[in-house]
Amino acid sequence: MALATRLQVPPELIAAAARRVMARCEELARVTSTPGSITRVYLSPEHARVNRLAAEWMRELGMTTRQDAAGNQVGRLAPLGIPDAPALLLGSHLDTVPDAGRFDGIIGVLMALEVVRLVRRRDDDGVASSPFPFALEVIAFSDEEGTRFGKALLGSSAVAGQWEASWWDLADEDGVTLREAFREFGLDPGRVGEAARRPDELVAYLEAHIEQGPELHRSGQALAAVSSIASARRFQLIVEGEARHAGGTPYDMRRDALLGASEAALAVERICRGEHHIVGTVGQLEAFPGAVNVVPGEAHFSLDLRGEFDDTRDHTWDEIARELDAIMGRRGLSWQAREVHSAPAVFCAPLLQDVVRAGIGGEAPTLFSRAGHDAMSIGAITDVGMLFLRNPDGISHHPDEAVSGDDVAVGIQALAEAVLHLAAEPR
Repeated sequence: MALATRLQVPPELIAAAARRVMARCEELARVTSTPGSITRVYLSPEHARVNRLAAEWMRELGMTTRQDAAGNQVGRLAPLGIPDAPALLLGSHLDTVPDAGRFDGIIGVLMALEVVRLVRRRDDDGVASSPFPFALEVIAFSDEEGTRFGKALLGSSAVAGQWEASWWDLADEDGVTLREAFREFGLDPGRVGEAARRPDELVAYLEAHIEQGPELHRSGQALAAVSSIASARRFQLIVEGEARHAGGTPYDMRRDALLGASEAALAVERICRGEHHIVGTVGQLEAFPGAVNVVPGEAHFSLDLRGEFDDTRDHTWDEIARELDAIMGRRGLSWQAREVHSAPAVFCAPLLQDVVRAGIGGEAPTLFSRAGHDAMSIGAITDVGMLFLRNPDGISHHPDEAVSGDDVAVGIQALAEAVLHLAAEPR
């Protein structure tokens, strides 16, 4: 790999950049639909507000801005005299889960803006441009979490040209369809394809993100390069038994669907703990008819299954299915599963892993991501790379989610230097 010089920036500028990121995380946290907590979903008034804020911050840097046809906010800084140069994409997402933390996704967008601030070139008239043979673009994806419509990665899927017509009928909890929400937001459903980017328009995609796990915290390290993003499969399962009177039905006659589902959830934990780099989570469980004095005749539960490699994930699902057959057979129950999501593992490009490690410096650790990211979609059209920041105690998707200003500072410097190293690579 070609080596670039280290970033020639006074430490006080890096520290100021980190303070700005932390302050803006707080500012964005106040844009919420639920006072007292953070909730910001796709195509909502809050989505529009944070896009306007992001656009304002992009313009401060001399970037041209646009909101694309799927509601993603984009800022662009082209090389002087090359307005149509391919772009290095930097960014993450600005939407949240309900009752979210301040940093998941958001910090990646804000750090990307600070990288542009550090590396941009300005002429005698103060006009900013990219100092590289490629443009710098910061993208704030609009719906990584899938909170409103139950389908994650909508914004980045549109950019990757992977929008599916069946999604238009997805509805939120108020019955508003995705198509209706598009129109209410001011977007034209018929033009969503215009958000798609071509591979020849892009150099690569780099995303900074909190780890959403405890490995860096446990090792006492601030940053890591990411090797891959976990493969995932999600299922909705139904267990069927027989609803009967809670007092009048002896145990030897019960076909309790809730107990079958509960035993299944414990089996998921046991099987996944025995596999390397496999995690399975039962996050939803509901019993029917749901009366205090009725043996549950039906139970519904979810399964989120993730792994570093697709084949290991699929083998684990097969083992879980065999165990469910055994559990339900013993209890006189039946079960069925509907797969609602499947995504293959996405591997970060070796060159981008190298430049991220070079940006970090020293013996930079490498981790795989058990969480999903917009890079999973963007990997369909360009190479992707990721930088992880330490997340104290590994807690995320929770108000206690945290990152330190010092780690943000070294993360900004590492990401900027990764860009420098990438620019130094021969093309």
